[in-house]
Formats: sequence, C-alpha cells, structure tokens
Amino acid sequence: MVWIENFSLNEISLLIFNIIGYSLLFFLPKRLSREVKCLSVLAGLTTGMLFDFTIGGGILDFYRQNDTNHYELFDVFYYTLFGAFGYFFMYFYDKFRVNKVTFIYYITAWSIVGILVQWLFTKLHILTYQNNYELAYSFPIFLLIQTLTGFFYIFITNNNGSELT
Repeated sequence: MVWIENFSLNEISLLIFNIIGYSLLFFLPKRLSREVKCLSVLAGLTTGMLFDFTIGGGILDFYRQNDTNHYELFDVFYYTLFGAFGYFFMYFYDKFRVNKVTFIYYITAWSIVGILVQWLFTKLHILTYQNNYELAYSFPIFLLIQTLTGFFYIFITNNNGSELT
C-alpha cells in the first residue's frame, strides 16, 4: 500500500467531503435508532467497497481511485464516504416516509445522485475510468445497490421485514 502518491485536489476534496458528510451525519436531527444508524453506515461501506473491489480496482479494474491503481491512504477516505451515503439514504427514506408508491422514485433519485457524485469525482480526479468504462454503465449498478439498500432498510425497521412501509 502506498501512503500518498502526491497530495493534490483529489485528496483535498476527499477530506472536505468527509468533513461535510460526517458533520451532517452527527448534527442532523436524530431520526434513526443507534442500531439502524450503525447498520446504515456499515451497509454503505460494505456495498461501496464490494463494488469497488470487484469493478473498480479488483477483478475487472474499470476505474482507479485517486492517483494510482495501487491502494493508498486516501482510498480509505474515499471508502468512508460510502458510509455517510448509506446513512443519508436511510435517513431520508425515513424522513420522506417512502412507501410502496414512492419507492421507485426514491431509488431512481438516489441513483441519479450517485451518478452525479461519480461524475463530480471524475472531474476532481478522484475516479479515473479505464478499460472503456463509461459513467452510464454505473446507473444500473446504482439502481441495484439502492434497491437492495431500500429492502435492507425495510427489513431492519419492520418487525417481520416483509412489506414496504
């Protein structure tokens, strides 16, 4: 593992995004139980890292994070952002009282947010596509991840986990 290849815009951006994301996480009004809050952060970390280790820098190697194809210290800061996004997904799911009718709209909106964030990350050189990967390929992946995360939230917040709220 490389500690830091060079300290530039992408590392500064990751620090700023983490400060903003986790500040919001701690200072937004409490809506989720401590257990759901922990699970939401862990779900975000797990799904983000799973897909990044398979299509990002692992098996398929479609994009690289930060400056190199080797893991470096600031990749940790990149991965911690997934935890904040997982929390915000569940926080706003609860806040907007998503139900059977609005579920698909919510999933689609978060998938668009994911695409916009990924686009921003390419502009800041946090992500660099390679091996003919394009931003549009991420949309179905985001739809899948957000749908699974939505079902996970329903499961952990309902007594029997079998129905949409």
